[in-house]
Amino acid sequence: MELNEMKIAVIGAGIGGLAVARALALRGAQVTVLEQSEAIREVGAGLQISPNGAAVLRGLGLDPAGIGQKARAINLLDHTGRPALRLDLARQAATRPSDYYFCHRADLICALAESARTAGVRIRLLQKVKEVIPGTPPEILVCNTARLHPDLVIGADGLHSCLRNALLGDSRAGFTGQVAWRAVVPLDSAPTPEVRLHMGPGRHLVTYPLRQGALMNIVAVEERAAWTPDGWSHADDPGNLRRAFAGFPPEIRQLLARVTETNLWGLHRHPVAPRWTAGNCALLGDAAHPTLPFMAQGANLALEDAWVLAESLATGLAAGRRPADALRHYEQARVPRIRRAIEAANRNAWKYHLRFPPLRAVAHTALRLSDRLAPDLMLRQFDWLYGHDVTGGHSLV
Repeated sequence: MELNEMKIAVIGAGIGGLAVARALALRGAQVTVLEQSEAIREVGAGLQISPNGAAVLRGLGLDPAGIGQKARAINLLDHTGRPALRLDLARQAATRPSDYYFCHRADLICALAESARTAGVRIRLLQKVKEVIPGTPPEILVCNTARLHPDLVIGADGLHSCLRNALLGDSRAGFTGQVAWRAVVPLDSAPTPEVRLHMGPGRHLVTYPLRQGALMNIVAVEERAAWTPDGWSHADDPGNLRRAFAGFPPEIRQLLARVTETNLWGLHRHPVAPRWTAGNCALLGDAAHPTLPFMAQGANLALEDAWVLAESLATGLAAGRRPADALRHYEQARVPRIRRAIEAANRNAWKYHLRFPPLRAVAHTALRLSDRLAPDLMLRQFDWLYGHDVTGGHSLV
């Protein structure tokens, strides 16, 4: 079977689902995206596109600069507002990829949806997938009535994926003892396009502007013993957010005073799926590997998955392999990198939350010293992550 003969169903019109739909359609496949919502929209807030994700967007024919705003720097500060380290992203350009962008999630979703439709993808709304039966071909039960029989199914339906459940059953997740608030507030004037990360005892807060400085994105993380539900769509009282960060600098308290709506996200550590494929079915993005937000890689890894899956399928079929074998190649290509990225994110959180004052003082002093002596060292240690280009510089358009 050739790719241009295949009918492929993608479950979920999120970042990974829409990206893989466009990638496959540009290679000739007949792709239908099944989305349970009544419209293509994405509540939520901002996200960061790092060079590895920007490379995939360009490979799909999308300009990240037309979707978001290019970042200039990353600033680490303590909870009093004292600077600890500044990473000048513009200075990185001479030696390593420096394409970091701040995007509103809705803007990226809209750009991907439009580009998918332009490539011939059919996006069907109000399609609640009730069950997926893996096989060759697989079967999808939609809305308790319709049964679809595509040649191949891709589960890009996130944390509580129907396809993941079909392949693996219920998976256990462990509460990390941390929660995250997410909020967006309007701004009166555009700030410098920089990340500001304030580190405090048992908590940290990240801000960066969106939509050319019209909005400020806020992600605030606190350690707590009380369990909080998984997923970030749970509404919370903004007063709880303000109380948690009452000891932070005046500019942070003033910003949080403007928050009128916020969602609380219980951070749970999920295992990478032990199996991503079965027959002509494959998982992608959070459905395969839910990721904690401490390296800002959730969207970027999903974009990488989308490219590698489409390329593995096209290459494998062209070489005469079965779709199931081509999908296994995709899994084998992705798992080592995904595991390394998730382990890095898991290790990162504690560095921002040091409670013991002497240890915190030593750690922040070390950051200030590295800022003077080797300011690029922190980014350089993650060149394997941010500097990796799964497209190899190629483009599908």
